[in-house]
Amino acid sequence: MDPAFAFIGFGEAGAAFAGGAPARGYDRKTDQPTLRAAKLNDFAGAGVTACADASDAVAHARAVFSLVTADQALAAARTAAPSIAGAFWFDMNSVAPDTKRDAASVIEAGGGRYVDVAVMAPVHPARRAVPLLLSGPHAEAGADLLAEFGFSNITVVDGAVGAASSIKMIRSVLVKGLEALTAECFLAAEKAGVSAEVTASLNASWPGTDWAGKADYNLDRMMIHGLRRAAEMEEVVKTLDALGTGSAMTRGTVERQRQIGALGLTPQEGLAAKIATLSPDRQADAA
Repeated sequence: MDPAFAFIGFGEAGAAFAGGAPARGYDRKTDQPTLRAAKLNDFAGAGVTACADASDAVAHARAVFSLVTADQALAAARTAAPSIAGAFWFDMNSVAPDTKRDAASVIEAGGGRYVDVAVMAPVHPARRAVPLLLSGPHAEAGADLLAEFGFSNITVVDGAVGAASSIKMIRSVLVKGLEALTAECFLAAEKAGVSAEVTASLNASWPGTDWAGKADYNLDRMMIHGLRRAAEMEEVVKTLDALGTGSAMTRGTVERQRQIGALGLTPQEGLAAKIATLSPDRQADAA
């Protein structure tokens, strides 16, 4: 049976979206001997047929979900385009509008129908109820197809390819930037021995906000996804620089996200445990 849809890249989002229709997929981790078995298990666990390459995965699919790391979004489009035929290419990667426009040109030249998709929240626990923004000339038809596949929170925004991604990129300035600022603030507070006082002052300044809870969540996300977030924020820098509005703060976000993600640490339960794991003294001892 021909697949209803295909995945190029199969990480957390791919596994969250899979199920309910025949699907095939390719992830370049299957080309790496040390990672191949685990990735094949991911495919099998989600009921997705693993393919040897991107061309095999997208052949005859009605729709393709591109879910790769930000630095691979354009390369993935170039690899798959010769086999895309008339399928929809849902570019769900967190990349700059210019990157999406370049990918759209490649996909359209291959006969595919490109849709700029911005995934606006974590895929868990929402899965196919995660909010999606779509833009571009095929956005309306793409929204109908996504609804057929079970996606239930779709908004088509006015504008060409790049409109949806502009919203996502500019929003990430604040969302991912706050994560980085949280890490910087709470690690410094712990080192100075004033964590309780800083937290109390923040809570008083923003009534109703649990800053310790926010810090716990933000550190968790950075420890797990910091490298991926850093790659995304590099695309945000490109977005801001293209607009000419300045990217100094976001460049710092890239650095902090990458620093924490590169440690490869498993988050411990609770804020205190995370801060202890990330403390400069602990890292110096580990080195």
